[in-house]
Amino acid sequence: MDSRSPSVACIGFIGRHNNPLHISLFPASGTGYESERNKLEYSFMLNSCLDIFEARMPTKGLTQDFGLLHALDERIAMYGWVTNTGVKIVVVVDMEGVPAEGARVTAGLGLRNSDLTPAFHALQTTYIRLLRNPFYVPDHHNPKLSKGTGSLQITSPRFIRDVERIGKTWYPGIGTM
Repeated sequence: MDSRSPSVACIGFIGRHNNPLHISLFPASGTGYESERNKLEYSFMLNSCLDIFEARMPTKGLTQDFGLLHALDERIAMYGWVTNTGVKIVVVVDMEGVPAEGARVTAGLGLRNSDLTPAFHALQTTYIRLLRNPFYVPDHHNPKLSKGTGSLQITSPRFIRDVERIGKTWYPGIGTM
């Protein structure tokens, strides 16, 4: 069996009203692995994290890193982060994601909480850049205020491209993104 390294399977942004703002899926690679991931399945996984966020919210204090939310099995684990505006960022990690090469070789013991911190910082910076766009109106993605006009999903091409780049370039031990 070849050596494998964890990779990002999914990145999800969930609004403060628990509505999905954006979901990016990243294909698995290698023999015996599904090449395409099911968006509905990962939507359910992201939805399952909401109760964990709510349970941990009163005890978190000033930190935004929620660490490991839960592991579905020995292969899939979900990690969480909350922005100052209440938007939740969830990164689903596939522990057997990609063939390990060079600097990406990692021990098979899992991830440390600090392994995903650069990815969360980069994702939060991407979200902040989106909020600073004068043509982006966050209230259009609020289910309580939108009144059924338009999509509740984030459709900014630059935001989607940056999230895709972060998901594809992350590996355990990366310093900055």
